[in-house]
Amino acid sequence: QVRLVESGGGLVQPGGSLRLHCARSGDMYRYSIMGWYRQTPGKQRELVATVTEAGLPDYGDSVKGRFAISRDKGKDTVHLQMNNLKPEDTATYYCNYKVPAGGSYWGQGTQVTVSS
Repeated sequence: QVRLVESGGGLVQPGGSLRLHCARSGDMYRYSIMGWYRQTPGKQRELVATVTEAGLPDYGDSVKGRFAISRDKGKDTVHLQMNNLKPEDTATYYCNYKVPAGGSYWGQGTQVTVSS
């Protein structure tokens, strides 16, 4: 069983920064992809950023150039540095752990609110 624990959400003013963290515990799989997705009420969950075990990142179009994802080598821990936050970044952010066998695990979510 995989457990994902998220931290770092909160309230920030437009133009500000936040850093999210996600740590995996329990079962571990090689060649996993970890990352973040976000969702607002009434909308589908969308990609924010993912990173492979080798450190290769991928970003959603709306966050490119503002967000940066990193992964601790040898650990299933990811960090999401969010800069120049905008009100439209307000959402619940979910950590995801995807494994080659087809499994996909989700954290409980952490709220990010960008408002003045």
